[in-house]
Amino acid sequence: MSRICQITGKKPITGNRVSHSNIKSKRRFLPNLQVKKFYIPEEDAWITLKVSSKAIRIINKKGISAVLKEVEKKGVY
Repeated sequence: MSRICQITGKKPITGNRVSHSNIKSKRRFLPNLQVKKFYIPEEDAWITLKVSSKAIRIINKKGISAVLKEVEKKGVY
């Protein structure tokens, strides 16, 4: 599985690792992804998503059903 959040779409970005002597070399900044199970009461089912910590906060604020409807509108699923 790739390192992409299924809700927000966050993915790795690139940048520079800078040493003490100011030498630059390439590195990757990875998103903080968690594999988490969510309960959907309307369907009486559990789903497993790979989500970033930001997405977990969004789900806690709006609710899983509202977030899934927004994702469907975008055409991701």
